[in-house]
Amino acid sequence: MRFILLLSLTGLAGCTQTTGRYPSLLPRPVESTSLAEPERPMPVATPDAALDKRIAEIRAGLDAGAKAFAAGAQETEAKIAVSRGLPQGSEAWLQAQVAMGELAELRRPAVSALSDLEEMATQRGVDGLAPYPALDAAIADADRAASTQQARIDSLEAALGGTRG
Repeated sequence: MRFILLLSLTGLAGCTQTTGRYPSLLPRPVESTSLAEPERPMPVATPDAALDKRIAEIRAGLDAGAKAFAAGAQETEAKIAVSRGLPQGSEAWLQAQVAMGELAELRRPAVSALSDLEEMATQRGVDGLAPYPALDAAIADADRAASTQQARIDSLEAALGGTRG
C-alpha cells in the first residue's frame, strides 16, 4: 500500500506548477551575442607627395632597367643562335655564356625596385598606415617585370643548354 501511495504522489508531482527554480530552455542573452569580428571601415590613404615622388623615381628606374634588359635579351638571343651546333667551350658558346651572365645582371633593377617597394609597403603597415594604392600598383608592376625577365632568362638558358655538343 505504501508503494502505491508513493507511486501516486510521484505522479502528482509532475502536475504541480513550477516555482521558477528551474532554468528556462530559452536562449540566454550571452548566447545571442555574435562572436563575429566587428565590421570596421577600411582606412583611406591620404595623398603623400613624398611617397608619390619616391614611387615615380623607382618606376623610372624600373622602366629604364626593362629597356636595357630587353636590349640585352635580344643580344643574348643572337649570341645563343650563333653558338647553336657548336661544341661547348667554343668561342661563340663562351660569348653566349658571358651574355647570359650580363643579362642576369640587367635584371637587377627590377628585383631591386620590387624589394624597395615592398619594403616601403611593409614599413607603412608597421607604422599603422593604410595601404597606398599607387604603391600597391607599383609593386604589382615590379613583380610582373621581375617575373617576366626571369622567365626570359630561363628560356634563354634552356636554349643555350641545347647548344652543348
